[in-house]
Amino acid sequence: MFGRIIVGRRYIKIILLAVVLIPLLHQLIVLITRGKEHTGYNIPKLQDKVPTLQGVNDYFKNIGNSAQNATETPDDIVDAGEPVVIYPDVSDPEILADLPYLKADGSLNKYFFSKFVDHDDNKKARKVFQENNRLYADYIMEPIDEPKVDNLQRPSEDYKLANATLLSLVRNSELDGILSAMEQVEAKFNSKFHYPWTFMNDVSFSKEFKTKVKAATESEVHFITIPKKLWKKPIFIDKDLEQKNIDLMLANGVGYADMESYHNMCRFYSGTFYNIPHLQQFKYYWRVEPDTKYFCDIDYDVFKFMQDNNKSYGFNINLYDGPSSITKLWNTTMEFLEEHPKYLNPNGAFQWLLEDMQNPEKNQIAGYSTCHFWSNFEIADMDFFRGEAYSKWFEHLDNSGGFYYERWGDAPVHAIGLGLFEDKSRIHFFRDIGYHHMPFTNCPNSDRCDCEAGKFVPWFSVEKENCMANWVKYGMSEDEKNMF
Repeated sequence: MFGRIIVGRRYIKIILLAVVLIPLLHQLIVLITRGKEHTGYNIPKLQDKVPTLQGVNDYFKNIGNSAQNATETPDDIVDAGEPVVIYPDVSDPEILADLPYLKADGSLNKYFFSKFVDHDDNKKARKVFQENNRLYADYIMEPIDEPKVDNLQRPSEDYKLANATLLSLVRNSELDGILSAMEQVEAKFNSKFHYPWTFMNDVSFSKEFKTKVKAATESEVHFITIPKKLWKKPIFIDKDLEQKNIDLMLANGVGYADMESYHNMCRFYSGTFYNIPHLQQFKYYWRVEPDTKYFCDIDYDVFKFMQDNNKSYGFNINLYDGPSSITKLWNTTMEFLEEHPKYLNPNGAFQWLLEDMQNPEKNQIAGYSTCHFWSNFEIADMDFFRGEAYSKWFEHLDNSGGFYYERWGDAPVHAIGLGLFEDKSRIHFFRDIGYHHMPFTNCPNSDRCDCEAGKFVPWFSVEKENCMANWVKYGMSEDEKNMF
């Protein structure tokens, strides 16, 4: 008798459970079906269904649309009879990370920036490095010549220069080093075009420095003393907090952590150099550092190349950074983006910044890949840095005190700014310009160059600091890949 009662109760429980679950399962199936068609869970399928329109649909920028920031509200688009993409009302970070970086109301989906698209828990960092190292070696060893464009400008009589200058921040004590670099840049490039040189220092240049530098070129030379307001540490920096963080950085092996002039230099090159009155007249600059080496003959105008091919930034070495110097840089940037998501470029190099497979420990400490363009060589358009997005972002960084409470370098700052606010197709790899700054080298496989083709660094243990393969995979446009 008791056995029958027990069986009966079990059947009753099963029946009651079925009554409750069947309607819930039905609702779930309906929601999933609708989500695939309307809410963006299946992003590639959704992109096929949604036409490229100005408005709410522009918030799906990161999956192929290239329209500018939207000006209409969702209601405007509904009134116009256009389809409105509904952002799913979910709170699961795993789901949100797979959705576009902007929500339908234009606010930031911060979870998008927490997940690298090709993250694979089953793949070891060593394997990823081996694959990337092979990709880089195969890529850099391809024989090349000049960029394959039909608008390269050659020197000629009465040649009209672009609005540009060769630029160097240098101390009087670095005279021999800058003369060596000048000699090479003049021989390889500038003796053919005669672009002006601009030298900057936070103190006055010596008579000897000026005399010898002028003798090293036939071009115009300008010597600039940096205004103190653009160089000195801001007065709001908390000295006690600064010293506490300096001690922490020194304990973690961060170089130059206790050198105020180095912090000043990083801040200056990150966001104030282009505001020097003398530089206001120029659009482009080529940064030249003391004791750097240049290996290749350059017979075309690199500034006109930038101008005529719609490029805003040029580099030739791509590296990971030491994360202990920038532990708060990414989070401080995310704070800015939550307030100003409109500044994000729909074709930004987001995945290059989010990559977390080759050196995952860097991402764990800094919050992003730390990949950056090594800025001791850069040919760039100062109008990008002077633009609203970069300027407001730099102001936010500066107000946080991170250039002194940590050791934020100009290279990671430039790279994050470019990766978020610039169209990645406007960033150019000057693969044909052989260059060395201890210890890293870019040496193309070209008859124009006198260096060891493919050489990157003398020590294999440091090869993993090369982020160029990730730029090829996640940052380089098809036009750029076909440039050489």
